[in-house]
Amino acid sequence: MGIFNFTKKTKTPKTNNVSPLENQNPRPDSKKKVIFDKKNILVIGGAGFIGSNLIERLLEKHKVICIDNFITGNTSNIQQFLQYPDFTFLKHDMSQPIDLEKLNELKKFKIEWQGIQDIIYMACPTSYKNHNKYSIETIDANSVALKNALELAVKYKSRFLFASSSAVYGDAKDVNGQIEEGYIGRTDHLEPRSAYNEGKQFAEMMVANYHEKYKLDISIARIFSTYGPRMMLNDGRLIPDFVENAMQNKDLIINGGENKKTSFCYIEDMIDALLKFMDTPIFEPLNLGSPDEILVKEIAEKIIQLTKSQSKIVFQDEFKYFQRKLIPNISKAKESLGWMPMISLEKGLQKTIEHIQRSKSSLTPDKLNLNNK
Repeated sequence: MGIFNFTKKTKTPKTNNVSPLENQNPRPDSKKKVIFDKKNILVIGGAGFIGSNLIERLLEKHKVICIDNFITGNTSNIQQFLQYPDFTFLKHDMSQPIDLEKLNELKKFKIEWQGIQDIIYMACPTSYKNHNKYSIETIDANSVALKNALELAVKYKSRFLFASSSAVYGDAKDVNGQIEEGYIGRTDHLEPRSAYNEGKQFAEMMVANYHEKYKLDISIARIFSTYGPRMMLNDGRLIPDFVENAMQNKDLIINGGENKKTSFCYIEDMIDALLKFMDTPIFEPLNLGSPDEILVKEIAEKIIQLTKSQSKIVFQDEFKYFQRKLIPNISKAKESLGWMPMISLEKGLQKTIEHIQRSKSSLTPDKLNLNNK
């Protein structure tokens, strides 16, 4: 299955060079008409790991509506925002249509006059352990729910950012080293994680076609492995699992050999990239992640050191349906956004460990005063 790609090199807005898609469909006026003092921004999937960290930064300047259905999002991720007058949460499944202007909770946003300036679509279950449990919800998130979000963007002429994934590249077994945006990924549409991997490819196609037909102002962020505070625990994610086991002096299990490599971008760097992307007129997909390859064994050793743990590192067979972790080439992001990851692995791990130590107990939805649609 092919994916949404453009071969021409992205340039910054200051140059006269434009991408092929910009030639076909001129960019809408990026200076949205904001009637009141702040932009209205809709974050769909905002109770998740990346979404909630993004909202925290957005609230420094904007009004934010967060929509989530809590399939994998966590109520504790957004609890602190409920006190802000510029924040409103709606529990809603985006596979069902929604009329924002009819909701009493959103009257203060004056949507009927101001509209929605930006829509950021982060919604999609990404469970490592329970991908089969949420396979249908994953399909919905990458199709019906995304379509409903895009229809809102058409209605309000909103800037639209879609959070895609490195999964669109498949295993890329013919690539040694870093992978570029122009690589055409192929995935197995019948393997257990196909709802996510194929779903992200389908979703990129949908976003591209909405741009072409409705002249939507869109961006596609291909997000690579990211870590930091508010990651889901007990879900098969490498760094949180390592930290939790190290805190209990349990073995740190590495599924694969001693030479297994990966890369990780700290969440603060990723949020910086997404915010810059929202403010930059680029239609081509961009790789966002860390280009610095590291042995998984070295990450485990660093966590053992930082937690002062007695844990041992144990190597086991690779998972049967493991998808190779790819290393991003971020040259386009560097050139177009003026961005690159800045936070060291040691500093990021220390912050992550401190957060996990503080938040071992999670809150359930019934313990929070959340607006339910």
